Amino acid sequence: MLFPTLDFALFFLVVFAAAWALADRAAQRKAFLVAASYVFYGYWDWRFCLLLLASSLLNYTAGRLIDGTPDPRRRRLIVGLAVAANLAILGFFKYFGFFVASLNDLMFAVGLERELPFLEIILPVGISFFTFQGISYVVDVHRGHVRASRSLLDLLLYISFFPQLVAGPIVRASLFLPQIENRDGRSGPRPDRVLAATGLLLITVGLFKKVILANYLATEMVDEVFFDPYFYGSLDLVLAIWGYTLQIYCDFSAYSDIAIGVAALLGYRFQRNFDQPYRSQSVREFWRRWHISLSTWLRDYVYVPLGGNRAGPGKTQRNLMATMVLGGLWHGAAWNFVLWGALHGLAMVAEHRFGWDRPARAWWRQALAIVLVFHFVCLTFILFRAETMEIAGAYFAGFLRVDQPAEFLTPFIAGLLIIGLALHFIPRGTGDFVARGFARLPMPVQGAAVGVAILAIDAWGPDGVAPFIYFQF
Repeated sequence: MLFPTLDFALFFLVVFAAAWALADRAAQRKAFLVAASYVFYGYWDWRFCLLLLASSLLNYTAGRLIDGTPDPRRRRLIVGLAVAANLAILGFFKYFGFFVASLNDLMFAVGLERELPFLEIILPVGISFFTFQGISYVVDVHRGHVRASRSLLDLLLYISFFPQLVAGPIVRASLFLPQIENRDGRSGPRPDRVLAATGLLLITVGLFKKVILANYLATEMVDEVFFDPYFYGSLDLVLAIWGYTLQIYCDFSAYSDIAIGVAALLGYRFQRNFDQPYRSQSVREFWRRWHISLSTWLRDYVYVPLGGNRAGPGKTQRNLMATMVLGGLWHGAAWNFVLWGALHGLAMVAEHRFGWDRPARAWWRQALAIVLVFHFVCLTFILFRAETMEIAGAYFAGFLRVDQPAEFLTPFIAGLLIIGLALHFIPRGTGDFVARGFARLPMPVQGAAVGVAILAIDAWGPDGVAPFIYFQF
């Protein structure tokens, strides 16, 4: 079920009305939201719901065992087994085919031509996101950052809550569970505390970024160029990779905006997941602004356990590389994602080694750093977008075809690129300022304004609704 569809609109209207009708009955409200979340997830394939339930039961049981075990060694054993079980589930569904294919290639290269059996495995939507939430939960219980939930219903809702279920943001239990704990027989959300104006604006902005910016950039240029980069000259290839860099931001941040907005309308608070990443002056800063819930997850559950920056420059650089390579592999079971992560790791190691991650003072140095980092991100996104390493190689080689005229240098494409870039340089606090002004309007006026905006977006957008890019991860 995709956000920018009539199906989701009808689904959410029912959920919104029922959830607030149950506002004074905590258990019934949570049970309803769990059921609604499973309906949402089962819309793709009902069998996925069994995996989601298994993941929830695994992490609920592990949390209770950790919380009830005083012996530190046994606690470490339980958390280790729980993390291993989560990773085994993720590895089987997401990486089995990749490792079998890679091992077959290796065996063929050394002269062992026996081919290992290959299984056709359907990748469950959003498995990386809810698996990482499960891992963060059991690790945080072990670390004492959050108490193990005694309510299975609470844990089911935490793992399955539909706004962020399939494409994030990755929500920490320490943020979400306190919002759904019972207080005097009532659940956390209160109608008078809901940031309705903020939620409505986030949903509207998200729809604009997805339906107008991301979809038009994809259909009018990016998909065509990446399908056959051999056919295009250097200027079209540059425009297309600028376009894809803005498309993936608009696409993924749109999902996060809508998810955060939908959760807000139901009374729950999520943290922001993007913070104008293309104005970054270093690759390290880029990762503090891009997919914040993943980058902080990798920091807290991979980089820090490896030793972080506590063991000297050499091991710090090793830990950075390992974290970024694993981050690349998280995005997809292919060598181009591994290389993409490794290049970001090398860039961060170089910044750390030479002090390039320190903020510049002169305005021209800041501008130069932003341009350089943006184009580094653009070039590495070629590996991210290309379906094979061969296509990526052809794309890079095409930059030498400077004699071909540009096909996509049109006012419409230029306008999309300018708007996409401009989103990164809007002054901080603009969104909050607009939300406060919007909140002062009467609710019927707010609803009418949002309704008109959504109808306009639907009318101006291209036909059909493309899936969000991060559904594949």
